Amino acid sequence: MASQLDRSAGVSKEQEDSNTSAQLTCRLCSKLYREPRILPCLHSFCGQCLHTEIERSGTKQNMGCPTCQRSITIPEGGVNAIPQNLHLGFEVEVAGYMSKIGSDGEKSCDACIDGSTGPAVVFCCTCIELLCASCYEHHKFSRKLSDHLIVKLDKESLKLLPSIMKPTKHFCSLPHHEKEELKFFCEICQLLTCRDCTLVLHKDHRIADMCNIAKVHRDAMREALVCAQEVTSKLTRAIDANGKMAEQVYTSRENATLIVTQAFEQLHQTIEERKNTLLSEMEAISLTKTTALSLQKEQLIKMQDEIGRYTEMTSHILQTHTVHEMVALGDLLPTELKATLKKVENVSLTPNQSSDIHVSLLHIDSLIKQLSIFGHVMDSTPSPLQSTWSSESVAKVKERYCVKMESMTSKGERYPYGGLQVKAELSHDGAVVPGEVEDHGDGTYTITLTPQTAGPHQLLIAMDGHNVQNSPCDLDVGTKYSTLCKPELVIKCSGGPRGIAIHDSGDIYVTCWDYNCIHVFDQVGQLKRTIGSLGRGDGQFISPHGLFIKGDVMYVADFGNHRIQKLATGGQFLQKFGSGQGKFQHPVSVIVDQRDRLIVSNNGNHSVVILDQSGTWLLTINGNVTGGHAFPNPYGVALDPQMNIHVAALGSNTIKVFTPEGTYVRSYGDVKKPSGIVIDKEGYSLVTEYHGRCFSVFDSQGNKVHTVGNLFGPHSVMLDPKSGSVYVANTGAKTVLKYSV
Repeated sequence: MASQLDRSAGVSKEQEDSNTSAQLTCRLCSKLYREPRILPCLHSFCGQCLHTEIERSGTKQNMGCPTCQRSITIPEGGVNAIPQNLHLGFEVEVAGYMSKIGSDGEKSCDACIDGSTGPAVVFCCTCIELLCASCYEHHKFSRKLSDHLIVKLDKESLKLLPSIMKPTKHFCSLPHHEKEELKFFCEICQLLTCRDCTLVLHKDHRIADMCNIAKVHRDAMREALVCAQEVTSKLTRAIDANGKMAEQVYTSRENATLIVTQAFEQLHQTIEERKNTLLSEMEAISLTKTTALSLQKEQLIKMQDEIGRYTEMTSHILQTHTVHEMVALGDLLPTELKATLKKVENVSLTPNQSSDIHVSLLHIDSLIKQLSIFGHVMDSTPSPLQSTWSSESVAKVKERYCVKMESMTSKGERYPYGGLQVKAELSHDGAVVPGEVEDHGDGTYTITLTPQTAGPHQLLIAMDGHNVQNSPCDLDVGTKYSTLCKPELVIKCSGGPRGIAIHDSGDIYVTCWDYNCIHVFDQVGQLKRTIGSLGRGDGQFISPHGLFIKGDVMYVADFGNHRIQKLATGGQFLQKFGSGQGKFQHPVSVIVDQRDRLIVSNNGNHSVVILDQSGTWLLTINGNVTGGHAFPNPYGVALDPQMNIHVAALGSNTIKVFTPEGTYVRSYGDVKKPSGIVIDKEGYSLVTEYHGRCFSVFDSQGNKVHTVGNLFGPHSVMLDPKSGSVYVANTGAKTVLKYSV
């Protein structure tokens, strides 16, 4: 209040009174506030004025503040429920007293009944009354009034009055309660009450001491003030940042203007230089043509003059010379004239130069179009953190992995232009595979990467030297077999399938252990024919097992007959092996290498045998030994791209690898009774696990990268050389399963 009422230096009394009057005047009635009420927007109005305004608005729920037009929700109690601005009311009261006691002339005593004791000489700031000398004496000697604050009515003392005057006490307005001071607060009704009202009107309500409630409000205000100061600081910083940003915008505009100006000046200079070059070339061509034409013209004129001289002389002689004179000249003139005419025949009479000076402005329309859209100006820059990428493919070894990247601006909008520096790389154990980036010119990019190894990788995509959104990220690179899960085709084979081979035609050959034959199925699993029968004769089988096809020839491991049979794929018997040196004992699998050698797993004597097409045994790899290279009960055999021999043996839980000469190299895998094995061109091994009821995939280093389960006693596995599809003899379920890669 003191800050509002104290006079400032240099301000006249009339101006001060005018400002004070404006501050204490209701905007609705243009009079001093009467029982002012304060709205949530902190604007105050007379209580009655607000009531009239609410009635005028025609609604009881809300109204617009007459000053700021903010929508105000009217409480259920109407105007009476709107908080009173008691401090503003006190300031109005103080202003009234200041007007009264500051006026010229004598002032009457407010305490005397008839004012007959004399004029007022002091002002009691506690009673808010003017006192005469008699009443002042009574104040000084009264026990209840002696501590009141008294101010003399001189000008110097009155200047201090607004700052030392204390708010008057507030009393209850209900009948018979007028002398009861408002000291309590009803938390239910949200009203100040007197002691008597708390016992009657506010009985059983939550009543609190006014001072305690004031403390709560003060604490809340202090807390709100602290928050407001923090927010104000933030706003100040935001305003400063806004100003700095405006300066930066100006600087950016200047820099951009310079860049655009320099670019177009350079373009203009380049175009001018090119124009001058072309004009110079045209001038040179023109000069060459005109020079050549001039020389030709001189030559023709010279010939014309020479012929004219001869013709003129000839005509003269014919007219003037006698017979003797003409005979004396002989054939001189005809000979010379003919010689001159002969020269003309050897000279081109058409211009030796064309008039064409061809100007070739290649792609002028395209160039003009490009220049018309040359350069881009945007109100935001490309933002790596806003830019996104996605891929619809699965990352696989040695296969192209494509990523689509979309560049975005700092506003989250699509950046519609190309030319950004986009970089991508795939890393694994220190090895980095860079990506190929294709710029589509519209803010989108296609990134292609080709991972070289399987396993966990880190994918990094950066734009203008900064990582884009969700980069770097982990990327699991699988193999071409990673998607194998459920079979695409199930072929029923009740004869107990053991070995599988795929013909170039796509036909599927399956040995049937129980039926002692070979079933031939088409590509959709329909049985086409049967080859062989039970017996020991040529082309007959007892429990046939492994099967291998090369061209139109197939090799069959005739388990029960202890031999390998060679047949045409049509079923005709060609040859048999095993009757010579060291006969076979229950051969299980057979394959043929690039040198046309047969490699046979000789299960009965725990060995792998290599023989040529004549049946001569070339090498025996003994598995019935001690140490890491033992392989009891060998089943499947396969060759890797380096022609090493891989052996899957039921008696070992690992795959044994030997050189073509039979030298042990290594072991790999942790498998449960491996029964069949096949290796693709990239060195991936597919191994059936008889007890594991699955088949597993190993990379060329021997790491297991994938497993397909839910099998029952699988015996062998084979690859279609054309499609790469995987075929498994699911022996226990009497089916052959096809998995598409």
